[in-house]
Amino acid sequence: MAQGQMAPGIVAGRLSSDELTSNFTDLHPPLAPHEAAVAADRCYFCYDAPCVTACPTDIDIPLFIRQIQAGQPESAAKTILDQNILGGMCARVCPTETLCEEACVRETAEGKPVEIGRLQRYATDTLMQAGVHPFTRAAPTGKTVAVIGAGPAGLACAHRLAMLGHDVVIHEAKPKPGGLNEYGIAAYKATNDFAQAEVDWLLKIGGIAIETVSVLGDTISLDGLLEAYDAVFLSIGLAGVNALRAQGSDKDGVRNAVDFIADVRQASDLAKLPVGRNVVIIGGGMTAVDAAVKSKLLGAEHVTIAYRRGRDAMGASRYEQDLAASHGVRILCNVQPVAIHGNGAAAEIELEYTATVDGTLTGTGETIRLPADQVLKAIGQTLDGAPEGLELDGNKIAVDATGRTSVPGVWAGGDCAAGGEDLTVTAVAEGRNAAMDIHASLSA
Repeated sequence: MAQGQMAPGIVAGRLSSDELTSNFTDLHPPLAPHEAAVAADRCYFCYDAPCVTACPTDIDIPLFIRQIQAGQPESAAKTILDQNILGGMCARVCPTETLCEEACVRETAEGKPVEIGRLQRYATDTLMQAGVHPFTRAAPTGKTVAVIGAGPAGLACAHRLAMLGHDVVIHEAKPKPGGLNEYGIAAYKATNDFAQAEVDWLLKIGGIAIETVSVLGDTISLDGLLEAYDAVFLSIGLAGVNALRAQGSDKDGVRNAVDFIADVRQASDLAKLPVGRNVVIIGGGMTAVDAAVKSKLLGAEHVTIAYRRGRDAMGASRYEQDLAASHGVRILCNVQPVAIHGNGAAAEIELEYTATVDGTLTGTGETIRLPADQVLKAIGQTLDGAPEGLELDGNKIAVDATGRTSVPGVWAGGDCAAGGEDLTVTAVAEGRNAAMDIHASLSA
């Protein structure tokens, strides 16, 4: 079979359109006003609230919940958006179970936290549905800033800079803005094209232009941007994918999980989206879980997550692991791929059991084979296309606490920058903080 041809086991239409529509409904339906009021009543409104400390964007959680309790969801939204302009998406995708809700006093005392994430969504959705943008621009400064990448960090940085009176041009490599929120988030977590609706709402601040299919290193260069703008913020994400070191990894049916997720996100008709009968996902993070659950929702019969270490070491939270299991996904730990078998196309995957010896992960020599007509690689992403001259920290752009890089006039944030977790909420915080430092630099 020629490379790139569809493997025979990967077909579209495993489920009917009605079944697919049902499968890809909202994972967590929004709260009704009465439900929100009841959920808000459970908050203790702690003075030294541990949930705030656990939030990467430092949202005043007790305050916004009290505002919901008082029947003022739009005021609550303003409290949220002051710190996190993408609070609507973060309410949907943020791993609250390991951040604010894990730190909640109710979780510690009762094992049932206040539903902070769903309350945040209730507030932000109420305000967005009202068509309200609660921020206004400061007087124009005459300064212009280029933001490279329209993902969470870039959008957060652009909004804060525009609010402070600067003019911003976002250069986005893809046809649509949104970054990970648009292309990489599980479809069942952000339904009804919410990512684009949030971008449209954010742009109401004014002073932000977006140029799509504007690619750093191709249509634009860092040197050219530094000549044309007063400052540059890099939020280029992680476009590369780690290689799968297994024999046969170039067979048809083997692809990157991030590309698979993007295809699902952008599909106009899920019934036309092909999926394997026996799908194996290599990896243990959120991407692996999202790809596994989506495969099941598309009609795959057998889906397995194969992870090289123990379950406690998985990047996906226990909640996400349980979500996968609830959809019939098998999680197989302490195995690593050694070969993908098949005549041109994947048919089986051979996995070797692993063990940790003296702190080092090693293969045991014992193997297992699983049917696999589709293998999705979710083994981590790498920086791809960083401009020359930037100092790197490992495989990411080195930055200081304010996001400044080694090149004067250039800041960076989000997944491409060293430090912090690769989370939407962390990217928003880094973009916001860098914008404040850029503003201080431009105002000096």
